[in-house]
Amino acid sequence: MSDIAIIVTISLIIFLSPFTAKLLRLPTSVVEIVLGTLLGALGFLQHNPLFELVAEFGFLYLMFLAGLEVDLKEILAIDKKILQRGIFYIISLYLLSLAFVHYFGFDEVFAAIFPLISVGLIATLRKEYGKNSLWLNLSMAIGTLGEVVSIAILTILSAGLEFGFGSKFYTNILILTLFLGAVLAIFQLLQVLFWWYPEIKTTLMPRIDNEEQDIRLSMALLFLFISLMLYLHLEVAFGAFIAGIFIATFFEHKRSLPHKLSSFGFGFLVPIFFIYTGSSFKLQALFMEGIISSAIVITFIMIAIRIIGAMLFYKILSLSERILFALSHAMPLTLLVAISTIAYHTKFLSEEEYMAFILASILEVLVVMVAIKFIHKKEPG
Repeated sequence: MSDIAIIVTISLIIFLSPFTAKLLRLPTSVVEIVLGTLLGALGFLQHNPLFELVAEFGFLYLMFLAGLEVDLKEILAIDKKILQRGIFYIISLYLLSLAFVHYFGFDEVFAAIFPLISVGLIATLRKEYGKNSLWLNLSMAIGTLGEVVSIAILTILSAGLEFGFGSKFYTNILILTLFLGAVLAIFQLLQVLFWWYPEIKTTLMPRIDNEEQDIRLSMALLFLFISLMLYLHLEVAFGAFIAGIFIATFFEHKRSLPHKLSSFGFGFLVPIFFIYTGSSFKLQALFMEGIISSAIVITFIMIAIRIIGAMLFYKILSLSERILFALSHAMPLTLLVAISTIAYHTKFLSEEEYMAFILASILEVLVVMVAIKFIHKKEPG
């Protein structure tokens, strides 16, 4: 009966979450986590291997969808001055993070967690506030670069947490470096190949496609990269992310493909990941000493370092736009949950710290969404 209860509960949450989110004016992912927490506490979402497996694949699919937001050609086309400021901005996040970690006496692993950037919820902001806002377009461009760095950090850190920071860790870093070099070389080679023979792209993904060849190729690439990362003992999420970048960069003629893939992901697999994440958060943790205060401190630090770093764009954005830009990067919900989960399972985070990070990931979205809405209303024009 527990299996049936899980299936029915997941089905109801997936169906009802968009309505609840619209009513409460919150991101659907936050509602899914909260409902997962509440129904998990009531015993409707007991963990079993199949639930965990589908949730894990939901996370990998989410990373694949994040990669679909990244077109390497667009990144390379960014104005060099803006790109330089973006790089300095990302570096400043890590330096500021180190400073806050030492000030508050946190474990050094926190310094790699605080600067995480994910473009997933930035895409949600673009739907709400349009694609003509300078701060939002800049946020997406620099956020894309930041997410690539964050995924790389996630890969490196997960290797260190799993194998320790000894010889095996450095071997994994070497493998990762060689892998990235090989990926860049393949990207360059394919760019030349597709430039000379563009018909190859339409052969692989026909414009008129009755066999759903575009989805078949996308899924094949996703599983191939996942298999490759498993073989190399690297972070699997990174492989899923690169598979998405590959599709976005070389098959831009299939404009409907990202929508088709995201519709399936956000309608089925991704919600299960968020529901599972919520169910893993123990509601009684709210009454544990220090959990709420730790979550508030984490939220404060993650917002503060981005606002300070965003001041680098003083000649490009107004003060309010810089704050909006910074806030839009302060919602790395999926990556924060992912890296916290890895650190918890490898015993680098205590249960209390893990619960604080999960709570902070939800709190950040709530605070940021309300703050952006308030500041945007005050914007002239």
